[in-house]
Amino acid sequence: MEIRLHGPGEPPRPVAVTLRTPGNDFELAVGFLHAEGLVAGADDVASVAYCLGPEGEQEYNVVTVRHRNKIAEQITPRSFVANSSCGLCGKTTLDDIEQRCPSLAGRGPLVAESVVHALADLLAPRQTVFAATGGIHAAARVTPAGEVIALREDVGRHNALDKLVGHAVLERALPLTDEVIVVSGRLGFELVQKAALAGATVIAAIGAPSSLAIDAARRFGITAVAFVRADRANVYTHPERIAAGR
Repeated sequence: MEIRLHGPGEPPRPVAVTLRTPGNDFELAVGFLHAEGLVAGADDVASVAYCLGPEGEQEYNVVTVRHRNKIAEQITPRSFVANSSCGLCGKTTLDDIEQRCPSLAGRGPLVAESVVHALADLLAPRQTVFAATGGIHAAARVTPAGEVIALREDVGRHNALDKLVGHAVLERALPLTDEVIVVSGRLGFELVQKAALAGATVIAAIGAPSSLAIDAARRFGITAVAFVRADRANVYTHPERIAAGR
């Protein structure tokens, strides 16, 4: 899917092409642009729509986000496809990313250990595309009490989280300071980065974390939890947000 950004008085500009599972395309576009620093919140978004082809037909693989402000000078198009498994395509250094993520230390909810252990079971019945294919990732927003607010699925881990964050942007739900983000696969640096930009203070993964993800979570002030199971979970950073024995 090609993502374009269109500022007032400017021609639409391509930003990236991402490999995605169709569905929630508008949220994916907005979430991706949020992670790129091109959309700060709902007030920046005038509209989101599929592009029209030469005969007036909708092109469902091209989405244009109309920005309320001139934006062309801030766009640096990626020169290749953004692979669904790589959230750092086109990035030259990690320093720029870290500078955009203020520390979240000292903020956020207290999450009971019992809620952490229940996260995998909360996701499973809501992963309808995974149930049909066995090959789709999921990302969810969960309250500290264990209630699922929203869940999105995609073949790419990063796209699933972009869809989730894009939904939060359009619903004016950012920042996600008092919620838990849950991801179905591994916990990579890029997922921590996207969570930090969304203001999330707790991120939990069913799979393993990377060492860079742990380092980033520590610097950003995020509680990183991985290998989440019904009877155990590993807390790697900022454990003060997890209420053990509850």
